Amino acid sequence: VLQKWVNREISNFDYLIQLNTMAGRTYNDLAQYPVFPWILQDYTSEELDLNNPAVFRDLSKPIGVVNEKNAKTVKEKYVFEHSVTFLYPLGIIDKFHYGTHYSNAAGVMHYLIRVEPFTTLHIQLQSGRFDCADRQFHSIPASWQALMDNPNDVKELIPEFFYFPEFLENQNGFNLGQLQISKEVVNDVILPKWAQSPEEFIYKHRKALESEYVSAHLHEWIDLIFGYKQRGPAAVEALNVFY
Repeated sequence: VLQKWVNREISNFDYLIQLNTMAGRTYNDLAQYPVFPWILQDYTSEELDLNNPAVFRDLSKPIGVVNEKNAKTVKEKYVFEHSVTFLYPLGIIDKFHYGTHYSNAAGVMHYLIRVEPFTTLHIQLQSGRFDCADRQFHSIPASWQALMDNPNDVKELIPEFFYFPEFLENQNGFNLGQLQISKEVVNDVILPKWAQSPEEFIYKHRKALESEYVSAHLHEWIDLIFGYKQRGPAAVEALNVFY
């Protein structure tokens, strides 16, 4: 598979799907759902210029420290965790940079809340009701901004962001509440300015995934998620240690 990818016989999307499968990830298990990277960092421009490297996320860094400002907090947390290990009743736990994970069941339901069976699963998780509107997935630009502002939010993406426009629309008319401050009703997901429809978002996002920039840097993200930077000294150095 690696050789096929290097020879450009399979797409970046296909390569990631196959890597996920080999790693034991599957659509049949929300706790081991396929994981895909955030690949862009420009969700505010009117036009998306895929020839400009500045529109892409730095794929060599975990999502929690793509914003350089978060790196200091993450490093301090790692040191702090070591100093308070004696407080844990079950003995010493390994140090970590992030107390949550880049892929988990709640995160999958968060993104897919508008489509069944994920709507029902989300409601079950939240004890019979929708979570409060401010915590819902309601805007792609806002989700990216939350990642930049908060080193504790480390959710990567799911494959649907590259082929399934329906998950961005509230086709079932669910009452997802309204945001506290703006009183805005949460309905269809708000898209970046450069996408006029869910279909256009998926088309451009997939094009970005297959771009020259991502093709040249995707291996750096793969090292973090599937490769040698998952644990050990390389993971510590890359600020990539998870609880």
